[in-house]
Amino acid sequence: MPTAIAVTSPDLVLPPHDRQTPPAVVQPLDTLESSLTGMHALIEQHGYVIALYPSSVSGDVTRRLHTVRSVLESDRIALLGIDLPPLGLALLAQQLRQLSVCDFSPGVLASSARLLAHYIYAGALLGSVAKLDRVPVSLKSHAKSWVPGAQFAVLANPRPQLIKVGQEELPGPEFGTRLLVATGQPPSDWVTAELAPAWRAQGVATVPLPEESARWWGTSRIAEFAAGLYDVSVLYQLVSSVRREECHWCGLELIGDRCGFCAAPLPPPPSSNELPATATRAVSSVRALPRGAT
Repeated sequence: MPTAIAVTSPDLVLPPHDRQTPPAVVQPLDTLESSLTGMHALIEQHGYVIALYPSSVSGDVTRRLHTVRSVLESDRIALLGIDLPPLGLALLAQQLRQLSVCDFSPGVLASSARLLAHYIYAGALLGSVAKLDRVPVSLKSHAKSWVPGAQFAVLANPRPQLIKVGQEELPGPEFGTRLLVATGQPPSDWVTAELAPAWRAQGVATVPLPEESARWWGTSRIAEFAAGLYDVSVLYQLVSSVRREECHWCGLELIGDRCGFCAAPLPPPPSSNELPATATRAVSSVRALPRGAT
């Protein structure tokens, strides 16, 4: 069975691209007991679980996730707090679901989350930035947000950017993406009518707005969007092109500089003046040639 991918609420589960993409599961559940039972069943069925949660989620949710892992005493649960807006995190979970049926080990799959997140363009169209505290906003922009009818396009990932709609263009990806749109109140077609063509999106899909989005963006007057890679063959090539290492703590494979399951960092490579003992013995065993010898 493929590694299970979990998210913290049902509205972070995007529809699958095809029949091969497994569904995501929701963790934690309403009670600690049900969360323990559900997580144990996932481990028994899938072997490993990768649970994603947004950085804005309440402390009760993260505490329950860590409590479940601690009570089960399992090293097969990866808890990954992702600093992406909710729709961006839902897109990342969908990408991991696509890759879970490939031949990647659980360690590589978990540690690939940080790599894949770098290629997700996540933002929102906002009617006000007065309460936006997760993306740097200038005092001038704060002042403009009080002007009636003002709209701002904000990019949170991969590089924070804020523009006033109608005056500037929001920089987008330089590779083929599929654009997801989740509209709140009041509705707006700016994302589909203007942003999608400007970003040359290869497809646009409308999905429900995650409940966590209003808290993340500081307002319910929002149209959230996220663009990312959608072809599983491209995702596979991206992850497989990165060198794999072995975690010195838990022994799982990983890519990047940190294990997704135990969070142990990859040890730095030895410096040039710190040769392994075998190399030191090999160097010391070489005798200098006599003067004038060739």
